[in-house]
Amino acid sequence: MTETEADTRANRIDPVLRDAGWGVVPGSHIARELTISPGRILGAGQRMAALSADYVLSYRGRQLAVLEAKRAGLGHTTGVGQAKQYASLLKARFGYSSNGIGWYGIDMHTGTEADMALPFPSPQELWQRCFPEGNDWRERFGAVPFETGGGKWQPRYYQHNAITAVLEAIAQERDRILLTLATGTGKTSIAFQIAWKLFESRWNLSRDPVRRPRILFLADRNILADQAYNAFSAFAPDALCRISPEQIRKQGKLPRNASVFFTIFQTFMTDGGEAEEPQLTFEGYEPDFFDFIIIDECHRGGAKDESSWRGILEYFKPAVQLGLTATPKRDTNADTYAYFGEPVYTYALKEGIGDGFLTPFKVRQMVSTLDTYRFSDGDEVLAGEIDPDKEYSEADINTKLLIDEREISRVQEFMDQIDQRQKTLVFCATQDHAARVRNFVNQIKDNPDPHYCERVTADDGELGERHLREFQDNEKTLPTILTTSQKLSTGVDARNVRNIVLLRPIKSMVEFKQIIGRGTRTFDGKDFFTIYDFVKAHEHFNDPEWDGEPLPPEPIGRPKPVGPGGGPDPYPVGPITPPGGVKEPESKIVVKLADGRERTIRYLGATTYWSNDGRMITAQEYMQQLFGDLNTLVIDEDQLRTTWSDPGRREIFLQRLLDMGYGRERLDDMRRLIDAGNSDIFDVLAYVRFALAPLARAERADAARGSALGGHEPQMREFLDYVLSAYERHGVDELAPAKLGDLLRIRYGGANDAKRLLGSVGEIRNAFIGIQAHLFR
Repeated sequence: MTETEADTRANRIDPVLRDAGWGVVPGSHIARELTISPGRILGAGQRMAALSADYVLSYRGRQLAVLEAKRAGLGHTTGVGQAKQYASLLKARFGYSSNGIGWYGIDMHTGTEADMALPFPSPQELWQRCFPEGNDWRERFGAVPFETGGGKWQPRYYQHNAITAVLEAIAQERDRILLTLATGTGKTSIAFQIAWKLFESRWNLSRDPVRRPRILFLADRNILADQAYNAFSAFAPDALCRISPEQIRKQGKLPRNASVFFTIFQTFMTDGGEAEEPQLTFEGYEPDFFDFIIIDECHRGGAKDESSWRGILEYFKPAVQLGLTATPKRDTNADTYAYFGEPVYTYALKEGIGDGFLTPFKVRQMVSTLDTYRFSDGDEVLAGEIDPDKEYSEADINTKLLIDEREISRVQEFMDQIDQRQKTLVFCATQDHAARVRNFVNQIKDNPDPHYCERVTADDGELGERHLREFQDNEKTLPTILTTSQKLSTGVDARNVRNIVLLRPIKSMVEFKQIIGRGTRTFDGKDFFTIYDFVKAHEHFNDPEWDGEPLPPEPIGRPKPVGPGGGPDPYPVGPITPPGGVKEPESKIVVKLADGRERTIRYLGATTYWSNDGRMITAQEYMQQLFGDLNTLVIDEDQLRTTWSDPGRREIFLQRLLDMGYGRERLDDMRRLIDAGNSDIFDVLAYVRFALAPLARAERADAARGSALGGHEPQMREFLDYVLSAYERHGVDELAPAKLGDLLRIRYGGANDAKRLLGSVGEIRNAFIGIQAHLFR
């Protein structure tokens, strides 16, 4: 009997690892069949193949080696490619491949690789090779396990890498550290685990072996600070402190008796007490009070020389400071990189989508015949003074110039295209614009509930905060649409956002990536999200650094105290300045279009996709990519027809397409692109590969009825006609072998009743398969 890979692992490889001390020596661990990534989401519940490592060997909290196993009948180097790939992803120093008889080793740092003799290296030996110079803090951090909440949370590979990289930098006494991770990849969870290990290992700058560290989590919005506070709930309640102006006024002093403090920059920049001489709140702490400071969304001003917020970080100069961001940049000395240095770890948006940890997206480019405006005879100026010779740009409209008919047209267009039951964010030019769009949505919506669409802006205060909480609750369906201007570009942890509508220009790459990040979080049944772009923001995708380093945010001075009670606005606009400026013009030009002119506005939509190699490509480019890949799968038209006519071969073929990145959702899009919405996926493939004109499913079914049903008994003809009707309505999935039982149950109540009328199971199956050859002749 042939030895399987499982046999090889159990009888040949596991004993070697056990003899070397792996899983036996305290602090050592073997992770078997560790899922590295679940595979990119392709649509219709489908994913590309997951990545899974056979063995990951860890010691003292560090992943040191990956071992790929193959059955004894294969060569011992067969797994070398996988070992290198997985070791690279996991940042493991060593990769190994074995069939249990021969062993091959790779040093990922030096590039050295060769056959190796047993015994296999022990945990201590691999540790010494990885870290020849000892470091007490490295070992103390490694002795503290992750806080998993009883196994509910396990670090993803990039989270493990990020945590490890930061702790290693701290062990090496680096005092400025940067992490760059795409929105939606769990930066707050990473920050929590780092803080947990520092807390449990009693790390602190004073080198006191007993004292716990004092950690400060700084955000720029209350919602971010609150989310972080809740994410740190594994700490004892008395270890956590939420610093707020109300708390400071109430107690008359700054809180000091905690280990982890949470606040926003604006709280630290207001008068903090009852002293005769007002002082900035942060100066009430000694400069060395905090050992470790986490700066969330640090690109938003905390690391900018021009920003007053920078003063907080410079005041607490002795502390080790960790910046978290999705969008750093390298261009000038006055930026995030200049302050923190190069990131110790980076995980980009395209990596998150490729791995399947983030949701892919497509962009609908909504170009219209009224994207700009020039005064025309018949139009009426209701307020303000129009310049008849000026062409008003997108940046002018809704900031300086109001044309309600144009906005109503845009709202009607995206409301017609979206599924109105899906949660949607609409980004508007100003808070007033957000209110107008909210009203227009509620005037034309299908849902009768008055809370279907709500505005959430700085001016909405606690009411807007409540709407946002309800929107974030995935168990609630209302509100379904939120309109905003600046507030929701960051800090919205709403996993089920399916549509993002852009109704204002976005000049900053920083903000563009933040807005895209509102939709990337995964959710059950969410295969993709769609960006409806009315303002040419999709041009950012043409920037070669779109998924690299963005343009710098514009500087901002000290935030003004415009919140309730004269306190700081908990949702400041931040450093990103919309076209026309943050401050809305005191007076606007209001124009009413000539009668009937709004009915002449037309929209031309084009779709952009996330490609297999992590680029944004047009539908036409996607079709060209499919053409190239089909050349490797089918030789001629007859082969495609034969393959598609056999349910078993068809399923294998579809799986191969899926593995290459062509899921059902994308192929369905291709049907619409070639104007074949009622055709089979076969027609898409035949059109792309052989330029064959597509046929509607109804045409194929009628042809099959005429050529195939005559040779069967009346009862079988009736059943096959029913099968063809199901195919007409729902497509080729109705012809899958697994569907036969369902069709018989629906039609006859069960297999036994069907056999009495139609014959044996074999005869039914043969007829079911045979009719399919006639469909695709």
